[in-house]
Amino acid sequence: MAIQDIYPTALRLLGRPVLVVGGGPVAARRAKGLLDAGARVTVVAPLACPALTGLADAGLLAWEPRTYRTADVDGVWFVQTATGDAAVDAQVSADAEAQRIWCVNASDHEASAAWTPAVAVVDDVKIAVNAGGDPRRAMALRDAVATALETGDLPLRRQRTTTSAGTVALVGGGPGDTGLITVRGRRLLGQADVVVADRLGPRELLSELAPDVRVIEVGKTPGHHPVPQAEINRILVDEALQGHRVVRLKGGDPYVLGRGGEEAEFCRQHGVEVEVVSGVTSAISVPAAAGIPVTHRGLAKGFSVVTGHEELSEVPARADHTVILLMGVGQLRDSAASLGRAGLPAGTPVGIVENGYLPNQRVTIGTLGTIADQAEAAGVANPAVIVIGDVVRVSPFAPSHFKTADYSTTSPNAPRTASTTTSTTATTKTTQTRVLTP
Repeated sequence: MAIQDIYPTALRLLGRPVLVVGGGPVAARRAKGLLDAGARVTVVAPLACPALTGLADAGLLAWEPRTYRTADVDGVWFVQTATGDAAVDAQVSADAEAQRIWCVNASDHEASAAWTPAVAVVDDVKIAVNAGGDPRRAMALRDAVATALETGDLPLRRQRTTTSAGTVALVGGGPGDTGLITVRGRRLLGQADVVVADRLGPRELLSELAPDVRVIEVGKTPGHHPVPQAEINRILVDEALQGHRVVRLKGGDPYVLGRGGEEAEFCRQHGVEVEVVSGVTSAISVPAAAGIPVTHRGLAKGFSVVTGHEELSEVPARADHTVILLMGVGQLRDSAASLGRAGLPAGTPVGIVENGYLPNQRVTIGTLGTIADQAEAAGVANPAVIVIGDVVRVSPFAPSHFKTADYSTTSPNAPRTASTTTSTTATTKTTQTRVLTP
């Protein structure tokens, strides 16, 4: 049988009787697929494998523990042979052909009246692949197509409008690099009818959306909120109630200082289904882009994330407890003074990472006593993450006199020999990095 002789179609077998002849693992897989399609399955085989007997014991199919008879094909809509005996399979196939019943002959795909494709289901899309009778090739292609749909590399978005209710997905887009959004987030973005977007996060992905996908910009900057949060909440609900799939694309993680909890609560209060997709928060990922871990053996076992200097009185003022300031550039001088008054030494290392993971990423490193002047002189601006504590010493961009010891897990407290690094690694995708030292 040539591939040109195949007419692809999909059978609706809900409630219709079908016959499976054979009791081995192949027959069990085919019976399971037919049950998933809603068919009424009868299995004929002298012996059955545990998978089949389990389905029979559960009352999901009927098992006739005997050899095949020609009359078994009477009144069925579809037949699958999988006995492992070519002669028996050929007889079943011939009997089905005589009654004009479609039959898949597992022993001889060339002589088979029908082929069973390799199948995968992604959302409400079913993928079926035939590959010239080569099942392993078909499975490999099926898996590749399914993965591309799952990751958003192929369009999964509905093109026909439906009467079903709309949904909202709060998607954490990560720190801005398009490769750091989750697979689930990328997939939902590819299905969206409407995207409500922040100014941070993976903005480049917006250019990949279909032309008819509406993008509603609601981005905020420190002290400037052109679209109030109450209006953002209303937009999400209104669009969903019109039957749209809405993605709220946020930077970082929706539940880490992202007001995602408020948006989810508002949607639920108005009867809108909402899904929250966690993202890589900038509080942890952006320091990592500069080689700064928020915890490190021998340096810090915990960390606090704050957004304003008034909150600093509640965090431990110790160099071995990392403090991460988000949206803190404007209050940096006051924050440094607050930590100093709380007892944090003026020589505590501080690192500022601007535009983490973006081409214009910049790293500024100093101490608690000098960092405000350094930042002002360098024109440091948001978006930036400020890291305060001894973990800054681990950064490859830290000055040599900061690196007094190697705090690795293999040779703790051995002398460190690394010199000051002023260039970036490929993993940070940074083209401009400035290291400022006191």
